[in-house]
Amino acid sequence: MTIEPPEPRTDGQQPTVERGGLWGLFFAAAGLLLPPFGVVLSVLGIFQGHRARKAAKQAKGVAPGALLSQVLGWIGVAVSILALIGYAVFWQEYTEYRACTARAHTESSQQACDLALREGIAERAGVPVESVPQITAGG
Repeated sequence: MTIEPPEPRTDGQQPTVERGGLWGLFFAAAGLLLPPFGVVLSVLGIFQGHRARKAAKQAKGVAPGALLSQVLGWIGVAVSILALIGYAVFWQEYTEYRACTARAHTESSQQACDLALREGIAERAGVPVESVPQITAGG
């Protein structure tokens, strides 16, 4: 990888711009926003960024966003893997919470479900309940 700008063409034309890097950047950013299911989009971002960089190198052009799409793609893969590990570790607590909230018809029963989830996570993680963030309703 070089930081030098593409060499000017002898025929006076602008250097070739490979637009695939921008698509890779779009895929990688979307994958980063949708963990754990965004792992597929993150991998597409990595692949598209690699293809764009390779095509730009062969055409002696530039591929804006290609390197960034690869970096964001790998970050998205890492975040997705961490999210999947979190689901696997806390699956029982999650399913109990989902069932509890389905039965909760009042605010106090919803708060009891929230507390039970926090207690379950704290017990599984081996930390005090106070260190687990409270669950707040949107708004």
